[in-house]
Formats: sequence, structure tokens, C-alpha cells
Amino acid sequence: MRAGARLSLLVLSCFLLLATIPDHEQPLGGYSAVSSRSERDWEVKFRAIPEPQNQRDYMQRLAARPHHVGSPYDKDNAEWMLAKFKEWGLEASIESFDVLFPTPKARVVELVEPTKFTAKLQEPALAIDPTSNQQAEQLPTYNAYSGDGDVTAPLVYVNYGIPADYDKLERMGISVKGAIVIARYGNSWRGIKPKVAAEHGAIGCLIYSDPADDGYVQGDTFPNGGWRPRDGVQRGSVMDMPLYPGDPLTPGVGATKDAKRLALKDVKTITKVPVLPISYADAQPLLAALKGDVVPEGWRGSLPQTYHLGPGPAKVHLKVQSNWDIKPLYDVIVKIPGSNNPDEWIVRGNHHDAWVNGAEDPISGTVSLMEEARAFAALLKQGWKPKRTIIYCVWDGEEPALLGSTEWGESHADELRRHAVAYINSDGNGRGYLSMGGSHTLERFINGVAKDVEDPEKKITVWKRDQLKAIADAKTPEDRKEARERSDLRIEALGSGSDWTVFLDHLGIASLDLGYGDEDGGGIYHSIYDDFYWYTHFSDTDFSYGRALSQTAGTTVMRLADSDLLPYEFTGLADTIHRYLDELEKLLKTKQDEVIERNKEIEEGVFAATSDPKKTSVPPPVEEVPPHLNFAPLQNSSDALTHSAERYQKALEKVTKNGALEVSQASLQVVNSQLLESERKLTSTEGLPRRPWFQHLIYAPGAYTGYGVKTIPGVREAIEQKKWKEADEQIVQAAKALQDEATLVDSAAQELEKGQ
Repeated sequence: MRAGARLSLLVLSCFLLLATIPDHEQPLGGYSAVSSRSERDWEVKFRAIPEPQNQRDYMQRLAARPHHVGSPYDKDNAEWMLAKFKEWGLEASIESFDVLFPTPKARVVELVEPTKFTAKLQEPALAIDPTSNQQAEQLPTYNAYSGDGDVTAPLVYVNYGIPADYDKLERMGISVKGAIVIARYGNSWRGIKPKVAAEHGAIGCLIYSDPADDGYVQGDTFPNGGWRPRDGVQRGSVMDMPLYPGDPLTPGVGATKDAKRLALKDVKTITKVPVLPISYADAQPLLAALKGDVVPEGWRGSLPQTYHLGPGPAKVHLKVQSNWDIKPLYDVIVKIPGSNNPDEWIVRGNHHDAWVNGAEDPISGTVSLMEEARAFAALLKQGWKPKRTIIYCVWDGEEPALLGSTEWGESHADELRRHAVAYINSDGNGRGYLSMGGSHTLERFINGVAKDVEDPEKKITVWKRDQLKAIADAKTPEDRKEARERSDLRIEALGSGSDWTVFLDHLGIASLDLGYGDEDGGGIYHSIYDDFYWYTHFSDTDFSYGRALSQTAGTTVMRLADSDLLPYEFTGLADTIHRYLDELEKLLKTKQDEVIERNKEIEEGVFAATSDPKKTSVPPPVEEVPPHLNFAPLQNSSDALTHSAERYQKALEKVTKNGALEVSQASLQVVNSQLLESERKLTSTEGLPRRPWFQHLIYAPGAYTGYGVKTIPGVREAIEQKKWKEADEQIVQAAKALQDEATLVDSAAQELEKGQ
């Protein structure tokens, strides 16, 4: 029997043993009988405290004015939150950093041929939306960290502007060298679009929201509905954060006043070409002026016109010039000291800065975090004390480049590596289903939390609702069967895009990202219409899911802080690693088969015979078939982790009586100190090839996805980029990390066996 199959049987047997006990009565994993009963009592009290009305009031105050980095209201909000935390009796302070944050002083988009048109580059105020008219305080529509430039060139439409789109353009004989490209938002993080454009020789980039993806095709547009109106624009950063996030001038170190800074000319994360975001109202005349071939079917948006590729006859003038200023950040930090294990930290965070008013992103998450903190303050007055130290963080500067969390994490890196148990993130909140992503050592743990929180609309647990959605959405019978029978719902792996990045990807701290959504439209993202009016009309209008997020994230923090044994679990991790390895082997095989087939079709003349003689069509070049890769080191280390996970699970069962933990305090202390290092073992100080800041060898954002995760990234991206020698080297690197993890888990199991 394969190791993965044995693991599945072990997990299933444990599940069946407890299946007859109601979830809310089961002893908590990692707790003794006494501490489990106490913990459940305190958790019930905690979940009763958060109030939707308080969250509404906080949001109305925090989102009352634009509060981007460096703005007066950004600082005012930080100071107001600090005062609230202190009012509740909590120890709180502000930590400041000084970071590079460019703001625009010149923006121009003009169609100069064959007709004249000047883009408005302005979102209009709406009479019904009272904060949309605060134009003097609003950041203009722009992309932060765009390179300065003043260029005029033919326009080319590049679909989503991802690498595969440029491959398609090459096949159609179209070059973007010396051109300005126009791409639609979607299918990748926005910063990838100018990056890939520049790599292909483009000299400028425009990004627009097509109504097919983000507008009237999705639903009624604001203010009649929640979706993006014709003049709505998505601001956002285009810094090359897959290289490193945070302050561009201080990579790897906190941006304190005395930090050594790079010269602006030496920064590698600023785009090589000027880039601006525009509305679909501004994009339509530009696209209408394009001629050339009609775009492929999958490239067509929903504007009422035929989409052409260009280049020309449309010629566009694009100008971007920024103020490259140093701005202050204000991270609000709250500390609740631990009573038993103060040197073990649970860190919880959500950011407070926004591109404009930011009611949904991020204030809907910020207000949930505030109610968690208020609830803990109330419990402290009732006699509750966390065993571990809890640190609540309200980050500044997330929107431009994950600035506040990254600079804080880099400044406290040594302490965090020694003390941090886990980081719990949220970043805005909506209405609907619970989203759970993060480290798979915490997969079982967060499933357990989800089984104890009630969905405010359906009155079943949020876990049960997620499970039923997984059944409804399953694409295969196997997926449906797993959703019904697997004891834990699978959680998503994390790439980047929010404040967990420095903790997970750089420092190797087990992390979770939590939030509710999927039932409200998101068409105001990063626009002036993301405000209190929109949120209270089209999202979580009664803040019941805000309360659910407080209950979910707060229970997560509390349960981690109070457990006797740190609740990491390794069978889920081992199972997930097996899946990732299967994916890598399948990826290589697929690429080999594709090249073999394509080479054969080239030899047969398929491309020449089937191309339209009235259209340009360039056949693909003959390629070498990808070589065999030796996955044996990964297979062996993955199997070793499976065996170690089984041993740890069996050892844990032997010291668990009737679901409750029975182990000596001395053994607990030793095991916890070992487990604290478990996520760190999956990192390497060398980091990923060409991206040394990213040190986790199992999870990382893709170099050409931005937010989207690449699992076992060193190997996966080497295969995707046809770097075969590098792939072999990264297999060995990842295998070593997994073997180190297996060794640590074995040691923890051995200690548990001694502590029986």
C-alpha cells in the first residue's frame, strides 16, 4: 500500500472514532480534558461579544475620508484606533516606518491618430454617494510604482497581457516592440502586465476594466448595483512584488529612519515602462480606433464594438510623472501578554490604509479585528488570561506594496523566528462563504474552528456550508466523494497579495488567511466608490458576516493561544505534498507530450496547411523535448514525511484519552519548542532562484502570476520556464526541506512517546 493510502486510512479512522460526538462537545485537539472544557466555555463567551452595530460605527468613522499612505486621515485613523484600544484597557502603541510612496503629478492618455481623444482619467462624484465628492483628498487614478515616462506610439491590444497572450501574438506575427499595449484587468495580478510588456519591447502600458470581467455583464453597475460603472477605475500598485514586497529602498530590512537605503536608480521593482489604469469609458475610443486582425474569440470583451489587435492606426500619447516621496507609515500594535508561555506569540493582522475611502478594502476587515480586540479586553476583565502572547496588528501601507507588515516583519525578523507560532490574516470582508487559506500544518485546526461558528444567514456551521458548496461545485465524482468523506476540507495554498506574505514566504511562520465572501459584487475595488454607502447597500449590509469574521478569527487566535500542545498537524501536510508532487510529474509529462505532438505537426505541415492565407500566421518553432527529471529525491522525502506524520499521529493518539490530551508538562514544553520550528524547516536562507527574499520552498507567489501561488515553486517554475538544470537543483533543495521537516516531526513524535 502506498504511503499516501496508509495516511488516508489513518486520518479516516481517527475521524470515525470522533464522528459520533457532536462537534461542540468534542475535546479540543491539543488540550487536556480540563483545559478543553475551560477553553470551550471562554470561546462561547468570546463569540457572544462582537456587535455588528459597533462594526458599522467603526466603519462609518474610518471610511469617512480618503486615507491612503501619507494622508492626514491615515494618521488620524491610526491614532483613533490606538485610543480605542487603550480605552478598552489594552497595551497598544504605534510603530512608524519611512517608505518610498510615489504619487502622480502628471497623467496623460491621448489618442493622437487617426482621430483625437483625451481620456478623462477621473471618476465622477455621484450625488447619491456622499463621500464620492471628496476629490481634493482622493488619490488620482494611477498605478503606484509605475516608471516615469512620456511616450507616443502605436497601440496594440494584448488581451490580459500575460505570457501566453504574447505567445499567441507572436504566432499571429504581431510584435509590440516600440508600441504601447492595452490590456484588460484579470487573469493575473496587475503588475505582471507592464512587466511582461516591457520584456517584449513595449514602451508603455494601459490597463482597463472590461465590462465582461468587471462591469455590466456581471450585474447592475453602481449606484444601481454593486458592479463597476463605465467611469470606474481600479487603482493599484504595479511594483514587481514577486521579486520582493515592502519598501523598494530597503529590501530585507525594516525601513527605519537610520536604515541604509538604495538610490532610486538602483531599485529593481519599479516598472520599466510608464503604466496607467483607465476606465472602460476611456478605453472604448482607443480600442475602437484599432484595426488589423480581429482578436481571437477568447480575447473579446463586452464593449459594443469589434475588437481588433492593431498595431495602429491608433497612436497613443502616454505620460506619467510621479512625486517620488518618502512617506510615514503608522502600524498600530496591541499586545496581550501570555500567562504561561509569553515567549510564544500568536500574531493577528489586517491593514487600515486604502486607495481612497476603502470601506470594503480593508475597513470591513479592520472593524472585525477591532471587535475581536474589544472582546478579548472584556474577557481579560472577567479573568481570562491567554497562555501565549497575543499581538494584534493594524497595518499601514498594505495597498502600495505590503509596506507596513513587511517593514515590521523585517524589523522584528529575529524575534519572530524565535517566538511566532502563527500569523492570522484578514483583508476586507463580504457576505457569503468562509474562505480558508494557509499553511497545511493548520488545515485540521482551522477546520475545527469553522465547525464552531454559525453562518448568520443559513444557521448551520460555516464549515458545513463550505462543505455543501464544495459538493455542489465539484467537477468530478472523485471531488464530490472527497468533499463528503474527507474529515477536513482542503484549504488553499497562499501566494501573495496581502499581509501574510512576510510571515509565511519570508520568515517561515505558519499562516492563515480568513474572510467571508462570494455573494456580493466586487465592482468598486480600488475606486472612489468603495465607501460606506456602497458597502451598506451592496455588501454585508447588516454586518452579520463582519461579526462572523470576528468570531472566526478571534476563536482561531484564542484556541492557538490557549492550547497545551501546539495544534499543528502533519498528515494533511503530507497528503498535500503528495498531491503537489503528482502535479509536478504531470506538468512535465504534459509539456513533453505537447512538444512531441507540436513537432510532429510542424513536420507534417499542419500549421502551413491550416493557416488562413489572408492572415499572418507564424508556425511555432521546433523545440527540444523536455528531458527526464529525477523526482526520486522529492518522492523519497515526501514518503519520509508521510511516515513521520503517521508516527506523530499515533504518538498523539496514545497520549490522548477520550479525545483529551494526557502528557507531562516537561514533554509538552519540549514538543512545543520543536513544533514551533516546523514551518521554518520548509524554508531556505538561499531563497528561490533570482528571488532570494522568498524563502519558503513549498509556497510562493509566481514570478508571472503575482498573487497566485506556485507550490514547490522552485521546481514548478523551472519546468514552466524550461530551465531543466535548475529544475534538478530545485528538486534537491525542496527534498532537503521536506526531509528536515520529516526529521523534526519524528523527533516530536519520539518526545510524545516518552511523555506517555
